[in-house]
Amino acid sequence: MLLSLHLIWLPVVISTATAAESNAHYCGHNTTRFINTTYYINLIQVLDSLASDNTVNDSKFAYHTAGSSHPDIAYGVYLCREDVLPNDCRNCLLEAREDMIKTCPSSKQAVYWKDDCMLHYANYSIFSMMDLATFVPECNKNNISEQLSEQTRFWEAVRVFMSSLATEASTDRKKKFAFSELNYGIKEKVYGYVECTPDLSSFDCGRCFQVSVDRLREYCYGKQGARVLTTSCNIRFEIYKFLRFSATSSESTLTGKNKLSINIVAGIVSPIGVLCVIVCICLVFMRKKRRVLTITDDSEIITEESLQFELRTIEAATNNFSKHNKIGEGGFGGVYKGVLPNGNEIAVKRLSKGSGQGALEFKNEVVLLAKLQHRNLVRLLGFCLEAEEKILIYEYVANHSLDYFLFDSTKQAQLDWSIRYRIIGGISKGMLYLHEDSRLRIIHRDLKASNILLDEEMNPKISDFGIARIFCGDQTQDKTNRIVGTFGYMSPEYAMHGNFSIRSDVFSFGVLVLEIISGQRNAARFETGYMDLLCYAWDKWKNGEPLKILDPNVVEFCSKNQVLRCINIALLCVQEDAELRPSMASLVIMLNSYSVVLPMPESPPFVSQGRGRRTTSKMLEPENSISKSTVWGNDTSLITEV
Repeated sequence: MLLSLHLIWLPVVISTATAAESNAHYCGHNTTRFINTTYYINLIQVLDSLASDNTVNDSKFAYHTAGSSHPDIAYGVYLCREDVLPNDCRNCLLEAREDMIKTCPSSKQAVYWKDDCMLHYANYSIFSMMDLATFVPECNKNNISEQLSEQTRFWEAVRVFMSSLATEASTDRKKKFAFSELNYGIKEKVYGYVECTPDLSSFDCGRCFQVSVDRLREYCYGKQGARVLTTSCNIRFEIYKFLRFSATSSESTLTGKNKLSINIVAGIVSPIGVLCVIVCICLVFMRKKRRVLTITDDSEIITEESLQFELRTIEAATNNFSKHNKIGEGGFGGVYKGVLPNGNEIAVKRLSKGSGQGALEFKNEVVLLAKLQHRNLVRLLGFCLEAEEKILIYEYVANHSLDYFLFDSTKQAQLDWSIRYRIIGGISKGMLYLHEDSRLRIIHRDLKASNILLDEEMNPKISDFGIARIFCGDQTQDKTNRIVGTFGYMSPEYAMHGNFSIRSDVFSFGVLVLEIISGQRNAARFETGYMDLLCYAWDKWKNGEPLKILDPNVVEFCSKNQVLRCINIALLCVQEDAELRPSMASLVIMLNSYSVVLPMPESPPFVSQGRGRRTTSKMLEPENSISKSTVWGNDTSLITEV
């Protein structure tokens, strides 16, 4: 859900001779004073963290949270212009913070734009969330010419110029910014810059740029310079240099394809009308050729045709599902490696035809993964529904799953402590995205070692969303009569009573962290008297010897402080009382900031052996467990009707 549902646009137009200095702000409409509240304390911590020396020196963009429970969690983000030096970036943030506190003292969400930076905070998650509703247009007060024909010519050149920069920036997965200059006339030049927050997807970044370019025309048509500022992106053009890149970097960047002339632009502009007509004709034709996409009942899934693979393509890629291509067995069917005609490697999940819940899990996974994009989540490439086959096609992840290395005595040594620590951090970030930073709140319900895939650099990717559940709005928990998942990773409130929430995923994460540290399954046999890994780890922690659970393969070359911190964090996650478990946002902070003092954990539930096997209850889950109102009724963008 976009932030436009939360914010009311308060336009602030600043017209100056040069538009050189931006100093605009937006204060949320919440005017209840909250000084000395828990949220206010968390907010101050977030703002301090964002303006810290270490953060600004490392990046022009940062995101921080503080707090462990809604509605007291504070979220903050900053973005500095790419040409700004770290010291100037920090000074800009400090000034913005002071101005923000003075200007918006009673607002639980606010944004401040200055020439060098943007500072944004809110009492809801703002990471990877595109906001087009909150924006500020700023126009140079001087027209490029008094003649309307010249204004039109200038605007068309600028529009194409800025659009080309937007395309360059949105398709660059790392930089998300672009700048260049346009030769206009004999001596004149136009300088342009576009930038979006790096957490946005390429699609959202491009969309933000597109809307902002349209707003340039709406608010600043014919002006010598203008910019549009949003919380997600900003664009700007001027007839003078306004960036501070060095001459060397500027020249190297502005040569070749990045340097445009008015003649080239004119050549681009002239066929645009014809191209638009052709595109429209093609779209009409395609709409007639493609099937109408809709959902009719719970036994059918239809989604964007662009994601659909033909069965013969999949059969050819997997050598007709040859046993030699089989790389694993999931909860609902086999997984095969395949190679497409273009040489791309894929992983093919073929749902077993005998699976009673196969169609439901298949629908759930397609709808979810088509909308989820994060470096620590496995990426869905497409699907196949043909000849009674239900197939999911994923990116191929080279290094199998985590359990392939972690629980094999001959392969454990390949996971040194630095790799394990990076895996723990990556999983936490992926889960944070699911819980708070994606469009919907996703409860995975089956987080375990075999569902963590490792790429060629041993970075983790969370997979298998077959039994995941979607929460909408402020929903944080639910109950089911059908317990599905894997014993040993289930929280006690879920295993015994069917209650699940973000805290039940946190419990699974804690079990997984202890397994990564120890190299042992939760259901492994330990010393006499210990029923499982949780019991064993708790006893060693309580007796002051927690490092005894550490995998011998990493004892010699590890950071003892990191190990102890991870054990502490894991035990916080597996506390029996769900309310005591930290949120994923807090866990990410705990793992990345040693300045955060960790609380002492309370005891985990002492459960019997007999964990570790996957089980599905024979009890039927209520019809509305993955209801139309929950999955597609409240977010119609999940299913596109064409």
